[in-house]
Amino acid sequence: MLTSFLPYGVLVALSLVFQILWFIILAHVIMSWLIGFNVLNMRQPLVYKVWDLLSRALEPFYGPIRRILPPMQGIDLTPMIVIIALIFIQRLLGI
Repeated sequence: MLTSFLPYGVLVALSLVFQILWFIILAHVIMSWLIGFNVLNMRQPLVYKVWDLLSRALEPFYGPIRRILPPMQGIDLTPMIVIIALIFIQRLLGI
């Protein structure tokens, strides 16, 4: 474990960042489902702005994985892979 090398404050900050990222990914996934089932309309300015904000925030994490993954006929496994990576890093750090 890497916890002995990192100060406690850094571990708390990393834990908070991971939790925020987890909720952003969850909001993005739920919003993509709602858009896909026509519950939310992308022509509404607020919906478009929130979607654009979430997409831009997650693109640094999703981009490299999407370049590696092959296309899967409308199924995007990128959020699941990012969440698994987050869990792996959290367990590695012991937070």
